[in-house]
Amino acid sequence: MNSSKILFSIILFLSTLVTMSANNWIGMWMGLEMNLMAFIPLISKNKEKNSSQAMMIYFLTQSIGSIILLFSILMSSLLTISPLINNMISLVMISLFIKLGAAPFHFWLPEMMSNLKWIETSILMTWQKIAPLIILSNLNHSNILYISIILSTLVGSIGGLNQTSLRKILAYSSINHLSWMMMFMSMSINWYKYLMIYSILIITLCYFLNWNNIYFINQMNSSSFSLTEKYSYVIMMLSIGGLPPFLGFLPKWMVIQSMIQSNIMFIMIIMMLFSLITLFYYLRMMSALILNYSTINKWNYYKSPNKMLILSILYINLMLPLFLVFSFF
Repeated sequence: MNSSKILFSIILFLSTLVTMSANNWIGMWMGLEMNLMAFIPLISKNKEKNSSQAMMIYFLTQSIGSIILLFSILMSSLLTISPLINNMISLVMISLFIKLGAAPFHFWLPEMMSNLKWIETSILMTWQKIAPLIILSNLNHSNILYISIILSTLVGSIGGLNQTSLRKILAYSSINHLSWMMMFMSMSINWYKYLMIYSILIITLCYFLNWNNIYFINQMNSSSFSLTEKYSYVIMMLSIGGLPPFLGFLPKWMVIQSMIQSNIMFIMIIMMLFSLITLFYYLRMMSALILNYSTINKWNYYKSPNKMLILSILYINLMLPLFLVFSFF
């Protein structure tokens, strides 16, 4: 990693801290702008031919979100009529939905992620969500939030059904997980636990895919993995899909428990049913990995990851029963 990447990575980290620690709207907005200006150079440092396209998509969408956010902040400070102030708060939420890639403002996210490398993809799906989600958690939640939650659940489930790019599949899966995070946020202050567990699982999966240089489902057919590595992939995919008894089920279980206590049954049933569809993505990836055996193709330079790392990932994903036991004491 060269010095410029280190510098922009530090700014990326500090910009989120600026947003988290700001006690006024302008400070939060400045943190988001610092974050934007730090992430764009990290994308442009790629030698991929499509990195410039991803950079432009990200810059334009984030700029639109920032303009709407700044406009709504300025207008709400000038207005004194309560209904108009509520409209400005709705505009703030829309600007944050654009920045997060939540439905119905999600169109840029899969297209951009398909042009990124796995390292930048993992950052976009994890760290880049923190600042907008923290701002969103401090707002009074209105009906527009629940509309976005339902739409994100539908889009995140159905959008990836016909995809062959793993990055696009994970983009739609990220939209679906975002709906669960926002629902948890509307009911509890513990929504960050969902983000933490999701981030651990996504970063781990992206690390494995980057290590083996896999970007499409058909490349899994041609990759020769050991049995242990195949099991680790399968467990990670099922865990991200939220299947018990793996760790990825724990945050969804917490959300379902909160929704039952809040008596939000209709939205809960919709989210649970459409989350089952996301498991189909991972079943496709698993079937390509397990049911097909062939030699390594010339585009795949296979490197065996550290076996201790693989075993530690397996143990982490199988720790859900332990978490559940301690949650009752």
